[in-house]
Amino acid sequence: MLNKLFKSQKLRSGKFEDPAKNLNCSEFEVNNWIVSDFVVNKLVPVVGFHPFPLTELMLMTATVCRFKPELIFEWGTNIGKSARIFYEISKTFDIKTEVHSIDLPDDVFHNEHPKNDRGRMVKGIKEVQLHQADGLECSLGLIKQKAPKGKVLFFVDGDHSYESVKKELETILEHVPDAVVLLHDTFYQSEEAKYNVGPHKAVKEVMAKHGEKYTVLSINMGLPGMSLVYKK
Repeated sequence: MLNKLFKSQKLRSGKFEDPAKNLNCSEFEVNNWIVSDFVVNKLVPVVGFHPFPLTELMLMTATVCRFKPELIFEWGTNIGKSARIFYEISKTFDIKTEVHSIDLPDDVFHNEHPKNDRGRMVKGIKEVQLHQADGLECSLGLIKQKAPKGKVLFFVDGDHSYESVKKELETILEHVPDAVVLLHDTFYQSEEAKYNVGPHKAVKEVMAKHGEKYTVLSINMGLPGMSLVYKK
């Protein structure tokens, strides 16, 4: 029913048109009609809109389509929802990429550790590789091993922690200066609201050191918020 509200951008092959065709521009640009069509009719039926609202699903889709990363790294796999999102985007828009989803070993305690449910949404998908290790160490090791020629995308889940986001973003930019980084939970609100704005503060401080080299785009209409950092 929803796809009757607007003209579908699907091609006869069942795939969608590339929303990032206009590369002769200085700013980040995608065709948001195509992105909207994909998110509403293809992505939401598979992954829903929690913990990533529609605006954030659009930013994730736009980022992958715009930069067409050769490798995607994300950690905190849980049931594999973000990994599944990146897989669906890459498959639908015919982007050749490997998704590496990294989670803590079974014997390491974490209150959000999924245990036997780890990566449930991507089990059996060969394009998504599951690892058990430290996220930063594993991803940087894989980059060294694979020596990618194209872009590398990191997805950093803020998890409401100033310390972890600052460390991870600083380390990524130090070792992979031209990385594309998506950071979740980065919404900022005034002090009166008593929100935890640690991830926002972390991004702001890292960009204060490197900001002249990078562009930051943020979804900041409300919780949880997401920011994109990429080299100018």
